[in-house]
Amino acid sequence: MKNNKTIDELKIEVESCSRCKLSTTRKKIVFGEGSSTPSIMFIGEGPGKNEDLQGRPFIGRSGELLTRIIVNGMGISRDEVFITNIVKCRPTVDMKMIKDRAPDPSELKACTPFLLEQLEILKPKVIVTLGSPATKFILKTTIGITKMRGIWGEYMGIPVMPTFHPSYVLRNGGDKSPLKKNVWEDIKKVMILLNMEIPE
Repeated sequence: MKNNKTIDELKIEVESCSRCKLSTTRKKIVFGEGSSTPSIMFIGEGPGKNEDLQGRPFIGRSGELLTRIIVNGMGISRDEVFITNIVKCRPTVDMKMIKDRAPDPSELKACTPFLLEQLEILKPKVIVTLGSPATKFILKTTIGITKMRGIWGEYMGIPVMPTFHPSYVLRNGGDKSPLKKNVWEDIKKVMILLNMEIPE
């Protein structure tokens, strides 16, 4: 069935969602943001504390790292890509809103149809999955991100580049981490595919 919704109409629908238990603890839905005609769609795991408070994706420390990759590395603005997560509300341990966790199967089942609608409406040229949960969902795999990163996959004809989640890079050395170099190598593959100029 063809999706005739606009991305704004879908956002309004998502904002009143109560499909899973995360709706009972969230401050704000984090729908995603960026271009309505993006070349690249970045998909992470789920909102963290800052994102839940402000309703925007990737605005904490990991968001700062992602923004630097996009702006300084790729030479474009965040407005030119679309950034979202596989779930739109913050998953936390024991629902206490203290420690973040990966989304559970019931949350994924409830929320990922929204992500699939986003993909159908936005039709990005390339998908970049950030971390294991997003990669496993989009590529329908059980293999972890360490083995999957840097290897092209495909979702509905769209090339998919899996790479490490910025928060994983930060937890393992941050700017000094070799993982940051791995992420940049993966991003360069995306840039080559899209005929983007790679800075020296």
